[in-house]
Amino acid sequence: MSESTSDTASNTVSFGYENVSPEEKTRRVGEVFSSVAKKYDIMNDAMSFGMHRGWKDRFVKRVKPQAGENILDMAGGTGDIAFRMADRGANITVADINQEMLDVGAERAIERDEAEGAGSLVFSQQNAEEVSFASNSFDAYTIVFGIRNVTHKEKALKEALRVLRPGGRFYCMEFSVTDWSGFREIYDLYSMHIMPRMGQVIAGDTESYRYLAESIRKFPRAPQFEAMIRDAGFVNTKAEIILGGAVAIHSGWKV
Repeated sequence: MSESTSDTASNTVSFGYENVSPEEKTRRVGEVFSSVAKKYDIMNDAMSFGMHRGWKDRFVKRVKPQAGENILDMAGGTGDIAFRMADRGANITVADINQEMLDVGAERAIERDEAEGAGSLVFSQQNAEEVSFASNSFDAYTIVFGIRNVTHKEKALKEALRVLRPGGRFYCMEFSVTDWSGFREIYDLYSMHIMPRMGQVIAGDTESYRYLAESIRKFPRAPQFEAMIRDAGFVNTKAEIILGGAVAIHSGWKV
């Protein structure tokens, strides 16, 4: 039984390894990111040994942002992806459900030196399941390491399709579990035991990072999530596998 079917039947969704009501998950995810916002990028460096920077560069190369394009970067609060795309001249709307994450991104936008010819940046508090923007508004929709925290992923994917213009492209990068034997066991040990301890040392927060580790293990593997993207109405879908599935870049197009 798929996660979505099981959730519908029991009227609960997963919050890490717990089953909670959809409202409870939304509230608790909000608390997690309010807690980690100030240390989020530092923890990304520590937890991925800096590899997340290369993954994000690779992701933006796949998106191919163009000067003057309008791109919605969902769950992009701290601006890591948005800044990379704005540097290529695209106009980015940075959306996040969590205001604390958006505040961090806005502060960073003020502090960074804008490159000549850079596109614009707008920060907007949005729920990925109920985006306030009009249909057919954006040339591309990106979401990086965020969709696994959305309560109803199918709704978020449908909203992504709705706000894209015909011919618009969808790109998502997300963690899951790896299929590489040997590495899988090391990855499990690291994510479930070392990551929460690092969260305590660096951010003073064990439980939020325990949830983040559990949410990775609960997220669908790349083939299953690609199928969800197709079911939402996207075509020419593709999953680019990194580290045996520990990370995947998903893409699709709106026709």
